[in-house]
Amino acid sequence: MNKLTIYYGKELASYGFGEDHPFGPDRLDAFWTEACAQGLDTSADIAAPVSAGRHDLELFHEHSYIEKLVNLSRFGSGYLDSGDTPAFPGIYEAACVVSGCVLDGLARIMSGQSERAFIPIAGLHHARRDGAAGFCAVNDIGILVETMRKQYGIRRIAYVDIDAHHGDGVFYAYEEDPQLLFADIHEDGRQLYPGTGLAEETGKGDATGTKLNIPLTPPACTDEDFMQAWTRVEAFVRAAEPEFIILQAGADSLAGDPITHMQYTTAAHTHAARRLSDLADELCDGRLLATGGGGYNRANLAAAWTAVCTEMLA
Repeated sequence: MNKLTIYYGKELASYGFGEDHPFGPDRLDAFWTEACAQGLDTSADIAAPVSAGRHDLELFHEHSYIEKLVNLSRFGSGYLDSGDTPAFPGIYEAACVVSGCVLDGLARIMSGQSERAFIPIAGLHHARRDGAAGFCAVNDIGILVETMRKQYGIRRIAYVDIDAHHGDGVFYAYEEDPQLLFADIHEDGRQLYPGTGLAEETGKGDATGTKLNIPLTPPACTDEDFMQAWTRVEAFVRAAEPEFIILQAGADSLAGDPITHMQYTTAAHTHAARRLSDLADELCDGRLLATGGGGYNRANLAAAWTAVCTEMLA
């Protein structure tokens, strides 16, 4: 069994909104250059991108929205939402690659081919079932969760999000689902998009108490703030006894990101990946899948994502 599979290839880089956009196609190679410098290209199994099918996307998304995505992708103009997520020619196909890599990572883990997986261009956590949001044309996390349940019978899933932005697309899709355990450390929504993720948002109905939102204030929070919050996340995940753990390892929480205010170093991502790897070994036969998420300073995302991969390999 391989310890870690990392996905890399030009098709995965195609999910990007142009060289002048924070979410540009160069993000993948920024990561890959550093990954190779650290020897991850030889210590991990490197997998080529694969594509999901429309039926996979519609496990989570409404048919009418995917129809809109397909049509706007064909023309490559307009917005998929109210103005944050522009369409470009081939955005549907690019979104299928993101989702396909995530689902292939799941398949490798469930078949025993790999213990863990990392998909750098993935973790599009803002998209809703009925639409795009915040640079996210689809929600590959939601597609992953639905596939786990329908194809593999996995019910109890822990989702941990350390991106600077609240993972609202995941949270609200599963707000009433008691078996999706959600833990999110993020910049306070009063200062940052999408403006959600209050500490009081703990789930609804039978799911009350299965969601943990930790908004950090002031905006310029540090590794020390993260470590204090992390103790709550770790206790929450352990108590949940999940069958599978997902990490959204957004690097926009590091100091110097152009669109957020947080001040982490790579110590935060190193610690999160190390502890979740240990918890996965303890609770769910090592099953851990991580996505790169956000991060718009190229040096930061390269450092944070390689740190995550290094810990997943340990």
